[in-house]
Amino acid sequence: MPRRPTFARRWATAARWPAGVALTSWRYMWRTTPLYRSEIEGSWPDDAPPELPDDVSHDEVQRVPHGAGRFFHRRYTVRIDDSQLSPEELISSVAADPDQAAPREFATFKKVRGQEGVMAAGDEYVVRMPGPWDGPVRVVERTPTSFRLATLAGHLEAGQIRFSATASDRTEFTIESWARSGDRLSDLLYDRLRMSKEVQFHMWTSFLEGVVKLSGGRRDGGLAIVTRRVEDPPDDA
Repeated sequence: MPRRPTFARRWATAARWPAGVALTSWRYMWRTTPLYRSEIEGSWPDDAPPELPDDVSHDEVQRVPHGAGRFFHRRYTVRIDDSQLSPEELISSVAADPDQAAPREFATFKKVRGQEGVMAAGDEYVVRMPGPWDGPVRVVERTPTSFRLATLAGHLEAGQIRFSATASDRTEFTIESWARSGDRLSDLLYDRLRMSKEVQFHMWTSFLEGVVKLSGGRRDGGLAIVTRRVEDPPDDA
C-alpha cells in the first residue's frame, strides 16, 4: 500500500479548503457557460477504472482499495466546432504544457519528473490548487489522442484520470476520471461536506473551456458532466 502523508500534513492541507471554495464561488458568479450536470447510480465492474500498464512503475500508486468512501466515475465533455487542431495536435499541445488549458490563477501543473515540453509514460506532476486538492500524479499511458494519469501517495484521491480527443463532424474533448477519496478525512471534505467536490468540478470544467481556446475553435453547446457513483467498490479492485 502507498505511504500515507502524516495526519498533521493532511489536516494542514484540508485547512486550506476555504480559500479554494471562496474562489470557486466567485468564479461561479461570473460564469456564463451552460453546464449539464447529472449523477446516477453506477455499477461494478462496468464503472471500474482501466488496468494499469505493466511497463509503468506501480510504486506509490493509490489504487481504489487504498481510498475511502464512495467511488465516482465521471465524464466531463465539450464539443468543439471548427477546431484549428486535429485531435492528435490538440492532445500533444495539452500534454506539452497542461497549464495552457488549466485555469492558472486557480490551479497549476508542476512537472517534477520527465522532460519539459513533452509528456511520456512515467513522467510525474503535482497539481497545485488553493483548496485541499494538491496532489502528485504519474503518467501511466500516452497515446496519439490521449494521456492517462494515476494518483500517487499523498494525493487526496485514489484513482485515475484520462484526457482524450476525438473527431468526426466536430472535435470532442473528454476528461474521464475513476476515483474515490484518498482517506476518510478527504471523504468528509469531498463527498459529505461537498466542498472540495465543487472545487474539483470547477477545475475540470474550466480546463475544458481552456481546451476550446487552445483549439482555436468554438464551443458547440454547453459542457456535459455525467457522474456514476458506486456505493461499495470491492476491496480487491
